[in-house]
Amino acid sequence: MGRAAIAIHGGAGAIARSALSAEQEQRYLRALSEIVASGQRILAAGGSALDAVTEAVRLLEECPLFNAGKGSVFTHQGTHELDACIMDGRTQDAGAVAGVAHIRNPILAARAVLEHSPHVLLCGSGAEQFAQEQGLAPVAADFFSTDERWQQLERARASQQTLLDHDGAAQGSAPLDADRKLGTVGAVACDSAGNLAAATSTGGMTNKRVGRIGDSPLPGAGCFSNRRVAVSCTGTGEVFIRILAAGDVAALMEYGGLSLQQACEQVIFDKIPTLGGSGGLIAVDAEGNIALPFNTEGMYRGYGYADQEPVVAIYRQA
Repeated sequence: MGRAAIAIHGGAGAIARSALSAEQEQRYLRALSEIVASGQRILAAGGSALDAVTEAVRLLEECPLFNAGKGSVFTHQGTHELDACIMDGRTQDAGAVAGVAHIRNPILAARAVLEHSPHVLLCGSGAEQFAQEQGLAPVAADFFSTDERWQQLERARASQQTLLDHDGAAQGSAPLDADRKLGTVGAVACDSAGNLAAATSTGGMTNKRVGRIGDSPLPGAGCFSNRRVAVSCTGTGEVFIRILAAGDVAALMEYGGLSLQQACEQVIFDKIPTLGGSGGLIAVDAEGNIALPFNTEGMYRGYGYADQEPVVAIYRQA
């Protein structure tokens, strides 16, 4: 049985070129630390890994600093399409929603699919109707909107690019360049019983085509957990789908005999770049070991064990 642990991410990407105030950076670090601490409290009280990742991602969705829930980016048509997935490593049960626009916390809808539906993935209006049946009150589509994200869309439209990772002019309000950030949030956890869980949520890509779905809501691509490992990814979604990134970490450990760190690094530093992708992931194994590799300049990330202060970071450590 391993140590109870939780790790979170708020997306990966390029460092903003504009000069940042220390206060702007601290806003992100404080948010990450507070969310890690919330997960730690659940685990310290004997709560499940599933509950810890649900609450951590719900809080990330509530924080407009990150591209999930409130503060999600806009599609080309100026709308929002949100995706989320959650997976219980103990049972390998999974629940996911995709392309939703009226669910305040998509991760709670995904959890409801896991617990109350025979299906794994529901999308669009069907997912929204199911969420309402499960007691999740709908919100207006503009609930997720912020002025910063609208400005981001206007820059993307002007450059005629889908802003996943490009060199558009960014406004210096965040440590990672908002126009070059791979925007997803996620959490993984190991509880005191050694059970694992993973959760991932996203607002998608700025200026994306309506109807595009990335890796975040797909078990095995952007989110995966079994009894051995829990993984949540952030990056070039199409590439993460093509190599089944999260599931590949588990396969490398199970069939290849690799350690957690070795498996994660092979996926992020060898396999993803080979297909032209970039990003990172967070993972925890049943012993409570944590890995947080990324091949970008930075990744919003944090982790904590039940008995220690949260550790949070944005940039690559020397």
